Amino acid sequence: MMASPALGSGRGPARARVAAAGCAVAVCATVAAPAAAQDDTSGGKPTVVLIHGAFADGSSWNGVIQRLERRGYPVIAPANPLRGLYTDSTYIASVLDSVKGPIVLVGHSYGGAVISSAAVGHPRVKSLVYVSSLMPDKGESGQSLAAKFPTELPTALRTVPYRAGDGMRGKDLYLKRDKLHRIFAADLPAGTARLLAATQRPASTATLSEKAKAAAWRQIPSWVLVAKQDKTINPRQERFQAKRAHSHTVEINSSHVAMLAHPQEVTDLIIKAATATGSARPSPAAEPSDSRARAESRPADTAVAWVTGGAAALLLGGGALVLGHRRRRRSRSSLR
Repeated sequence: MMASPALGSGRGPARARVAAAGCAVAVCATVAAPAAAQDDTSGGKPTVVLIHGAFADGSSWNGVIQRLERRGYPVIAPANPLRGLYTDSTYIASVLDSVKGPIVLVGHSYGGAVISSAAVGHPRVKSLVYVSSLMPDKGESGQSLAAKFPTELPTALRTVPYRAGDGMRGKDLYLKRDKLHRIFAADLPAGTARLLAATQRPASTATLSEKAKAAAWRQIPSWVLVAKQDKTINPRQERFQAKRAHSHTVEINSSHVAMLAHPQEVTDLIIKAATATGSARPSPAAEPSDSRARAESRPADTAVAWVTGGAAALLLGGGALVLGHRRRRRSRSSLR
């Protein structure tokens, strides 16, 4: 599903949040450039790459960025184009190519779908972190997952047609201003929610409809934050995704915008992913075909075992009958 708009740190006075939000465009423009990742002053720490969701920009991570940088981590939060899963993940993959050294890749909401595709085949992505996020498997989309785990999000969306300079036309999704606070950011002040509504970036309908072609969490260890008060992505969906990915999982009482309302908890989870040793990493999730093959083999294996055991019993039982018959014949002969 889609991310809520995101600006400010989510902690501290409302005035500070508003000031941070006012810098959203400047922050986004600064962190969007892939070249920003080239300077490594981390002393060996991985670069944390933060991917925002729909209706948002890179400033949604401000509170998390400040905390990570205080801990010595290099961080970038590039702009997610929000034009569709294939376009967005291809762009973010190119950003990853510009980063030197190991990477911890973090996605919020729709950004989780993007990192799941962008990290496929990227050897320097060591960990994936999903914050109240989508984690589609191959062949799944935001729409297909939402059908299984419905939320109130559809009631908060409005569709606006757009046209591009090349003549292409499509439809963008926006959040209704009167619904945003309750459904997306209930644990933020109302004034902050109004600011988020005014500065939101629209997402093309393709962000929900395009199906994932691969899922990096099947090969790369993952960490998941479940927002228990999330009304945008069903918490049951977040738990389901984490379970099948064998993810390290934490749950907090948060709305959908956990990185705004609870930046310290989000930062703590990212650092856990960044510092995990090999023994702390869960086993990669099995491919669907492998799981099906094992499941399909069980009935056959059971049947073979049953038939083999049954045949052995029949043979043994038959042998016992023959031996018994022979013993009775010998007994009758001795009596004669």
